[in-house]
Amino acid sequence: MIVPPAGVRVLVASKPVDFRKGMDGLAALARETLGQDPFSGTVLVFRAKRADRVKLLLWDGTGLMLVSKRLEQGGFRWPPVMNGLMRLSPAQLAALLEGLDWSRVHVPRILRPRAAQ
Repeated sequence: MIVPPAGVRVLVASKPVDFRKGMDGLAALARETLGQDPFSGTVLVFRAKRADRVKLLLWDGTGLMLVSKRLEQGGFRWPPVMNGLMRLSPAQLAALLEGLDWSRVHVPRILRPRAAQ
């Protein structure tokens, strides 16, 4: 199971991309089309036209990593196809990568205590 660390920023490119692209092509796509820095530590998630494939692009501080997964049965639950990005929590990304319905994973909101008046 791939579980990203808590607090990492996860962005999903909701429009399918050409899966022949490698890490350099996806990094250029992230920079030029999506307006994101692929070397920022943000996990960038890319989907294929086929719902059973996903690629993750991330910078770990020492190099650019490309992770690819293809489900043997079924497909990933993707947000609707549109231009732009969608933010997921690390827990939602872990659910997506397991082929589960990530939209059912709710991230609890932590309320910060107010200053005494």
